Parts: sequence; C-alpha cells; structure tokens
Amino acid sequence: MEKYKAPISVLVVIYTSNLQFLLLERADHPGYWQSVTGSKHQDETLPQAAVRETAEETGLNADNFLLTDLRLQNTYEIFQEWRWRYAPNVTHNTEHIFSLLLPKPVPVVVSPREHLRYAWLPKEEAIKKVFSYSNAKAIRNLLSSLKVHNKII
Repeated sequence: MEKYKAPISVLVVIYTSNLQFLLLERADHPGYWQSVTGSKHQDETLPQAAVRETAEETGLNADNFLLTDLRLQNTYEIFQEWRWRYAPNVTHNTEHIFSLLLPKPVPVVVSPREHLRYAWLPKEEAIKKVFSYSNAKAIRNLLSSLKVHNKII
C-alpha cells in the first residue's frame, strides 16, 4: 500500500443521455456533493483509475458504459485539511476529467466510508450543488462538448 496519495486524480462525471448527473454526498463533509473522484495509484493508468474509482464509489462497472477521457485537467490547491494524505510539501493536485454515459439513471451502491448517499439531478441543479468549482467546470465543459458534437439532442 502506498504511504501517500499521489497528487494526480481523476474526476468522473457520470450522466445520462437525458442529462441527469450522478452526485455523491461526502461522508466526511455532509452537504458536500461531488462526482466520482479519487487519486491515481502508482501502477495504474488514468482510465484504469477512473474505472476503479467508479466501481469503488458507486458499484458501477464503467467498462459496461461509454467512458470518455475528456482530455481536460485542473490543477488546484489541496484543501489544508486533506494535505496529511499527501507527501510533505505537496500542495497541489492535478485532476484529469472523464465522463461516463449511462442510458438512464440507475441505483448505485455508495461506499459508506466515502459517501452518505447519492442523487441523480438535472444539469443546472447538479452544477449548483457540487461544492468544488472544478467539478462544476467539468460538468459545464462536458455540456459544451456535447453541444459541439451534437451527441445529445
């Protein structure tokens, strides 16, 4: 097991063709809602991290759906309260954005260690509910990409 988390993570925006977004409420911060997120392990690729984190946090097998590397990333300062998880002097994380398209909202199984509950929300409500600016930005970027490529009618 790795002593510290790598300052490289994935954010997986899970959504449906009718633009419902899956959000998870953090167990360590009730009221903080987010998409699937987690650190990359040393021995895995970014897509493998996205698949693993999706399974760990929702019980969904991302291999059964359309997982897309949006080729977007955010670098942000790690909240002070979470820095103990990283090596000394690590202050920033680079987050790589993925999307996962499901045909419709489905029940998920949250990891009680990480999340209290889940909700499927319409796009505007999801953007307002996430606590992280990078998560809101990821949803907006996904929506813009879908419009450009006419993937959603």
